[in-house]
Amino acid sequence: MARRKKGRPISGVLLLDKPQGLTSNAALQRVKRLFFAQKAGHTGALDPLATGMLPICFGEATKFSQFLLESDKSYRVIGKLGERTDSGDSTGIIIETSEVKVSTKALEKALQTFRGDIMQIPSMFSALKHKGQPLYKYARKGIEIERPPRPVTIYQLDLIRFENDEVELEIECSKGTYIRNIIDDLGQLLGCGAHVTLLHRNYVADYPMDQMVTLEQLEADQEQKISLDQYLLPTDSAILYLDSAELDQTSADYFLQGQAINYPNLEPGDLIRVYDEEQNFLGIAEVDDEDMLAPKRVIVQA
Repeated sequence: MARRKKGRPISGVLLLDKPQGLTSNAALQRVKRLFFAQKAGHTGALDPLATGMLPICFGEATKFSQFLLESDKSYRVIGKLGERTDSGDSTGIIIETSEVKVSTKALEKALQTFRGDIMQIPSMFSALKHKGQPLYKYARKGIEIERPPRPVTIYQLDLIRFENDEVELEIECSKGTYIRNIIDDLGQLLGCGAHVTLLHRNYVADYPMDQMVTLEQLEADQEQKISLDQYLLPTDSAILYLDSAELDQTSADYFLQGQAINYPNLEPGDLIRVYDEEQNFLGIAEVDDEDMLAPKRVIVQA
């Protein structure tokens, strides 16, 4: 006999404003308990030092979390010049110190090298895995693993403030970009070293900053017996940039059973959001060479 699942079968996306000092998984588990949810997962970890937007997907929304992992992101970061740490941030051990003799002109020139398409070597203190273990576990043992450089794109990098030994930047970037690497590499380029002292993720994909909610707010609402479901965004909110298709009821039923549906005038290879006549979200499909919508992720109907 199958064991009954614990929690509510809710679906949707919560934009958590992650506090400093918590791992992303610890924040996820607290949120999951507050919502008493059967299933939940976060989309793109933030370091304990970092704060800001951490989308948490519940239930059926977890099927589309990969789209958030692969989306563009924006950060505000403060780097301290003159000190380099082994982790690239203030949680690490200082391994180099140097006097800061950097002009604004030299800083601007250095920042230009990070704009556009660049190659980046991931930090040993990242969560990337080697033989099934995250790199940071090797780093803590003093083991260095060779990491090939990876292409990333810095769409926008703005200098917000440069005072004494602090540099504050806003960075909009592609998936897989390590902000601590940018600060560490910047310090090396300037000849004085640098590390991250503050990191805040402004947004993920097209999610608005003003819809983020804190753990404190969630806990206060729970205490007042106010429904937390008011903060959930729709399951399809992660993929609204995709084109959409509407199916009649018969075709919708077939689609939900995993069958491809004829739908002309679409480009082969495109991913399409699929809805029924009442605008209920059914999932996503890929257009094949015969103009058929082949189900790729299907929503389990309650």
